[in-house]
Amino acid sequence: MGKRSRDRKRLQQQQSGGRDRNGAGWGAGYAEIVKENELFEQYYRELGLVPGGEFGAFMEAMREPLPATIRITGYKRYPDELAWHTNLSRKILRKSPLLEKFHQFLVSETESGNISRQEAVSMIPPLLLKIEPHHKILDMCAAPGSKTAQLIEMLHSDMDVPFPEGFVIANDVDNKRCYLLVHQAKRLNSPCIMVVNHDASAIPWLQVARDGKRDALFYDRILCDVPCSGDGTMRKNIDVWKKWTTSNSLHLHGLQLRIAVRGVEQLAVGGRMVYSTCSLNPVEDEAVIASLLEKSEGALELVDAAEDLPGLKWMPGVTSWKVMTNQGQWFSNWSEVPESRHTQIRPTMFPPTDPEKLKAMKLERCMRILPHHQNTGGFFVAVLMKKAPMPWNRRHPKVRPARPSCSLETHPDAGEQTEEPASKKNGGVCGPPPSKKMKLFGFKEDPFVFLTEDDPVFPPIQTFYDLSPDFPKLNVLTRTHEGKKRHLYMVSKELRNVLLNNSERIKIINTGVKVWSRNQDSEPFGCAFRLAQEGIYTLFPYIRARIVNIGVEDVKVLLTQENPFLSKLSDDAHAQAKKLDMGSIVLRYQPDTNNPDAPQCPIELCGWRGKTSIRAFVPRNERFHYLRMVGVEVFHKQGRRADEASSEAPEGAAEDGAGEAVAEGQEGPGRGENGADSNGTGPASNT
Repeated sequence: MGKRSRDRKRLQQQQSGGRDRNGAGWGAGYAEIVKENELFEQYYRELGLVPGGEFGAFMEAMREPLPATIRITGYKRYPDELAWHTNLSRKILRKSPLLEKFHQFLVSETESGNISRQEAVSMIPPLLLKIEPHHKILDMCAAPGSKTAQLIEMLHSDMDVPFPEGFVIANDVDNKRCYLLVHQAKRLNSPCIMVVNHDASAIPWLQVARDGKRDALFYDRILCDVPCSGDGTMRKNIDVWKKWTTSNSLHLHGLQLRIAVRGVEQLAVGGRMVYSTCSLNPVEDEAVIASLLEKSEGALELVDAAEDLPGLKWMPGVTSWKVMTNQGQWFSNWSEVPESRHTQIRPTMFPPTDPEKLKAMKLERCMRILPHHQNTGGFFVAVLMKKAPMPWNRRHPKVRPARPSCSLETHPDAGEQTEEPASKKNGGVCGPPPSKKMKLFGFKEDPFVFLTEDDPVFPPIQTFYDLSPDFPKLNVLTRTHEGKKRHLYMVSKELRNVLLNNSERIKIINTGVKVWSRNQDSEPFGCAFRLAQEGIYTLFPYIRARIVNIGVEDVKVLLTQENPFLSKLSDDAHAQAKKLDMGSIVLRYQPDTNNPDAPQCPIELCGWRGKTSIRAFVPRNERFHYLRMVGVEVFHKQGRRADEASSEAPEGAAEDGAGEAVAEGQEGPGRGENGADSNGTGPASNT
């Protein structure tokens, strides 16, 4: 559709008061789905999960569009009011011309990792886990990753600690969805996240090296947000109205239970696991929890989480429920189920028959969120505490000695014959399984290669940036074993331990945060590697040189002008920059307590000191974020480029500086296909 046609259509919509061709307003699509399902209503009326007299309000709420909610990233020194609720649907936010500016803000800030657009009830499970920075966390069914992002944020609650002791291993069975997960996680630029690709019900036991020997890895916290029928999401996933049947829950129950069992097996004694679904069905909810508690023989306990979220309205878990077939036939217990139905309906789908055992489970501690109580989606959550090893797992899990890992040093188990270490066979490469196995999982991933402390790449970097002596060189890795290292990444010490000892056990999709990228032409600039913006908060505590302190006006100049002359900076910043040789630099803003209108949090930007100019290496959406912080308007009308809107053609832009360097991912004027400016000169990054 051409620009003229789009403009004409937009004008017609504005003149008609924002009505579409069906006259249904901005919130409607081309064809309304009938939000009726008799079997659904019959099922939930009979179960009695909704309090008396409220069923009409419950169904009315289910038919209304879900309001949009956003969450502000919780570790970037923002206020405590981190989650916000609107009474507007996502479709209205996207399509209403009156909200175009707000929608642009949401998209831009989401891409830069400063906010997450996440359903309100989806925020509950991570909060109930009570994450601390030292926790080792497993997210079993993580994609698309909004909850994973919350977990990462909680690990980084202290921004002055670049490498928290804990980490998040985020898993998903779907290879393609793993890349959605990577996209979500990468927005937060954390060295403490690893994305893996496995069936959660059979996720491998991992091992770590401790005191010269290997031990099984137990997690302090596990999020078990299992696949479900999703009838709590009818407000946003309208297709569920047409597709919902009771067989959905019956088919999923066994998988949900297997995933939950695998989770509690790998949970540390004293640890917490949160089980959650976006289904209201007891077959997927209380039935799974009751079966899990029964199997545990006292090793698990349901936690009373009522005080953890005091503002939340929820219904206690139920202790009695029935099972219904698609034909409307009800069964109150397993003994009523005919043999012909035994493959569809299993004993674990019913409440325990022993009243004392049922009472001891305290299923009322489960929490069911109903849509009409707080204008949300439907949800179920239960918090489990592990008091002892699972009865079938009382012995410590056996660590398999074969293929000792990709470690740069080997740790063979005493008294056991082992093959030649995989690290020696592969030259120290830490990566996914060999190619024959890889084909079973989907796309082949590049290897993960940790550098040694004496790697020749370090001395020039150490000298150029004057890295502090405590810089953890062993935490640096690259994604290639042969040829020049194009990018350098960092992971935390604990994730390095996991990577080195499990490359043959797990399919790793992504880990690490990029901290340096190679320049195309490094000779004139003293160092082959320039700083990467995504890793600056991890790296900055160790950098003692190449720093230019800037003020608010400098931030405006650097982020609105492409290659400003050095003279465009404030006198102090200009003087600092003149003392530095050409090459990569850190542009640092420190809060000014005497100016309350200025940003009250530090800002570190990657930049480039050219011959006569200076430039910020900041991706577009992050650039917009910082400009908003200093009061610069970045809104652009539809059809107009955002970078054109953020500033008009700047005066005083350095012509000789054009092409000296380009920010990776930055969509600025004159950018060539290979990351260099259109004239192709300068040390632009390899891609």
